[in-house]
Amino acid sequence: QVQLVESGGGLVQPGGSLRLSCVDVGGMFSRLDMGWYRQVSGEQRELVARITRGANPTGWYEGPVRGRFTISRDNRKNTISLHMDNLQPEDTGDYYCNRYPPPPPPPSGYWGQGTRVTVSS
Repeated sequence: QVQLVESGGGLVQPGGSLRLSCVDVGGMFSRLDMGWYRQVSGEQRELVARITRGANPTGWYEGPVRGRFTISRDNRKNTISLHMDNLQPEDTGDYYCNRYPPPPPPPSGYWGQGTRVTVSS
């Protein structure tokens, strides 16, 4: 079963924090590098952070989020998390988790429903 379920988004003021979670329901992605992607309305999804597979995963971050976001995974629970601190308005968007490199956009590739993050005062 290929299913990714993202959650944890919401409305937060600048400087606030959120923790996003992604459940790999069917365990199909446990042996893959994974990423969190952000999509702003009308634009393509862009990579925000990614994490390697294996027993000692390593995170990598896009420049604007480096030092503020932390990606992690729990292979026993098939979850990938993104902890976001010091959120800024430019972090606003719909967040998706998926394998890295990413699949094509839908309908050619599978993507979950995403979770919306809005940073606004």
